[in-house]
Amino acid sequence: MHQVLKTFAVVLGVSLICSLWVTSAAVLLKDRQELNLRLDKIRHLLDLAAIPAGEDPLRAYQTYIEPWLVDLDQAQVVDPKSIGLGDLAAFSISAVARDPDLSRPISKELDLAAIRRRPKYMPVYWVKGERGFTRLILPVYGRGLWSTLYGYLALERDLATVAGISFYDHRETPGLGGEVDNPRWKALWRGKQAFDAQGQVVIEVVKGVVDLSRPQAIHQVDGLTGATLTTRGVDRLIRYWLGPDGYGPFLETLRKRIATEHGVG
Repeated sequence: MHQVLKTFAVVLGVSLICSLWVTSAAVLLKDRQELNLRLDKIRHLLDLAAIPAGEDPLRAYQTYIEPWLVDLDQAQVVDPKSIGLGDLAAFSISAVARDPDLSRPISKELDLAAIRRRPKYMPVYWVKGERGFTRLILPVYGRGLWSTLYGYLALERDLATVAGISFYDHRETPGLGGEVDNPRWKALWRGKQAFDAQGQVVIEVVKGVVDLSRPQAIHQVDGLTGATLTTRGVDRLIRYWLGPDGYGPFLETLRKRIATEHGVG
């Protein structure tokens, strides 16, 4: 009996030690994973900003990127601390979208991106250059075929010309919808005009290849071969976030502000 109890005590002790080790490792790994995810987002931002990340991407981010928090309904910048949000580099879209105080449901007719709930607040990222701001980077997300795609769309200072696009998180099919990561496809977005002269969203991802001989080609991007649903998802999420239920009103406010500063209009 004594031997059985001794054996049981040893097994229990080993189990407790292993449990503590696994728990500690999970906590440490979680912190490391969160840091890596944050750094990956920062690298995507720096890439769209055309700023080398170097050996210290966080320092480059702090030097050249200025984050703002935007109240989408009011089309104005707010203090993150006023609503309980801190470092915008660590802003979690999915967490904010799940918070009933920080998000709202989207009606079916407006939900082009198929996200169901939209954060009331979203960060935007100004790229700082020697002569002031040069680009504005907007977080965008929406449903593809197998997953929700999370990424960034960069606009030039005119807030109409696309400077680039990048997705940092998705689970689309490699070689098909996963081609949203292909540098050649991403390069097709540069220089495209997202809005018409009236400020309406006209950019679209077409099925197949853009006919460059047609005037509307300046607003169009080639679709992803063999990935119709992912192509449609990217098209819709971009149009949603640039539209009236997304950043549209804020962008219009900024355009008027820039025009006033330059004595236009």
